[in-house]
Order: sequence, then structure tokens, then C-alpha cells
Amino acid sequence: MAGQKAVMRELLRTSGRTYAAEAGIKVADTPQPLYRTLVLSCLLSARIRASVAVASSRALYEAGMRGPRQMADATWQQRVDALGRGGYRRYDERTATQLGDGARLVLDEWGGDLRRMRERADGDAAHLTRLLREVPGLGPTGADIFLREVQDVWTEYAPRFDAKVLQGAERLGLPRDTSALLRLAGDEKPGVTAAALVRAALDRKLAQGARDSA
Repeated sequence: MAGQKAVMRELLRTSGRTYAAEAGIKVADTPQPLYRTLVLSCLLSARIRASVAVASSRALYEAGMRGPRQMADATWQQRVDALGRGGYRRYDERTATQLGDGARLVLDEWGGDLRRMRERADGDAAHLTRLLREVPGLGPTGADIFLREVQDVWTEYAPRFDAKVLQGAERLGLPRDTSALLRLAGDEKPGVTAAALVRAALDRKLAQGARDSA
């Protein structure tokens, strides 16, 4: 156990941040950061490097597409150009369309406020996942990412340690058990711990470095 605690401590030291935080999003239970996290989740769910998705999220924000109204009002080309500046070129045209359609759905169904989606789900993770998957471009993977990233704010869905999180734990030689992982993480928030384990799942060198330095 002492060795496992050291591995977790080293992982959190080097990689203990959510993807939303890396994208400059301070997740809170307010409309704009929740929407930005939704967009980031869409970008992260594609077969593209996480760093590119994060950079593209920042580029959309810097281009003024900070909420669903601004995203919907932007032209398709403006969305493509912003994604391109973030390096998101392989899927930029399809994603630009999905972001526009998704923004309009958020406006039409939820009045631009994802807290209404939270209220509708009423703590039922399966129901919330179904609602999230109605957003164009947000499949099962994207819904999982969103729930992982907001769990420290929407605490009724915490801890959210899905298959990708547990894959990271296995790579680190840690138990594939949520309760055990939370104990190893000590006082760290579940969302931060989950994100760190996902980083280990996605980056073999990072995981090996945590094990070697523990």
C-alpha cells in the first residue's frame, strides 16, 4: 500500500489537473463554464491528441465563442478557422457543424443553461448520459468525459471513475477499485484524481515516470 500511495502522490504531483483547468476553464455551476466544458468534451472525444483538443477549446474561446449563443451566431467558417488555429484540422469541418448544431440544441432545449439538464436528470447518471448524448458530436465517450470533468461541481455524480480512469490505474499498478483509488488519493478531489489517471491511461511514458519516481 505504501508503494501505491507513493505512485498516486507522484502522479497527482505531475498530472493532477483536469482537462478543463488545462483549457483555462474554472468549472463552476454557472452557464458559461459548464457550456465550455461541454464543448471541450466534444473535442476530446474525437481520435485526436488531448493537447490539440485543449488548444482548440482555448482558440474557440479567444475567438469569442464562449457560450451557446455566440457559438450558434458564429459562422461555420469562423468555427473552422478557430479549430484550425488550435490544430484541430482532421475533424474541423464536421466538428464545426456539430458545434453549431449543439449550441442551438442547448439554446432550444435548455435555454442555454446546462443546469436545467442537471435538474431534469435529478441525480440519475444514466438519465443525464442520455440527455448529454442528444448533443451532436457527444457520444458515450464524450458524455463520460463531461461527467468526469464536472463531478467536483455536480457532486451527486461523484466519484465518476469510468473505464478509462481504471485503465490508467491498472497501468500504474494501482487497484481497479474506485474506493481504493480515492483512499490512495487522500484529500484530492475525485475529478482531479480521475483526470490524472486518464492522463496515465493515454501516456505510457507519463505512467512509467510516476512509477519510477515514486
